[in-house]
Amino acid sequence: MSGTPAVRRRRTSRVLLTDPGGRLLLLCARDPRTPGAAWWFTVGGGIEAGESPEEAALREVAEETGLVLRSGRLGPVVWTRRALFTVDGVRIDQDEEFRVVVLDAAEAAAVRVDTREATHGHRWWGAEALATTAETVRPRGIADRLPALLAAEARGDWPVAEHLGDVDEDVDAQRA
Repeated sequence: MSGTPAVRRRRTSRVLLTDPGGRLLLLCARDPRTPGAAWWFTVGGGIEAGESPEEAALREVAEETGLVLRSGRLGPVVWTRRALFTVDGVRIDQDEEFRVVVLDAAEAAAVRVDTREATHGHRWWGAEALATTAETVRPRGIADRLPALLAAEARGDWPVAEHLGDVDEDVDAQRA
């Protein structure tokens, strides 16, 4: 069919990178084929061949923020989800896993987001800003879930990984 985009399957390892005040670093993306389509997303990306999810998470943090973290800094997988979306004419079918890293003050100050990785900006978001924004943030519901995760991290008491569902971002965007 001529109007059906190609489908690309991928696995990703994502990082909920927070500063000592509990603010979450998000990057902004836009679809060049859809004027006005923009969304905020977590640090992280595709798992390359031969790479573990943990290695991918650490590599992506380094590529996107300039921070080189040791593997012991990664928390366990706290969320998973399957996300479908279209960007630049390609339909993506993506399995995602999310881990938490709470940076210390020096690390947070050292973050240098690579503009090639976040071509449309980046921002540190507090829970209130996440809860009240009209902008698209992925995954949805992050504002409700993040405070409990940070409290669990502070206690050293990680919850069992939660599956956030199978989400078709294109369909959800049409409803908004």
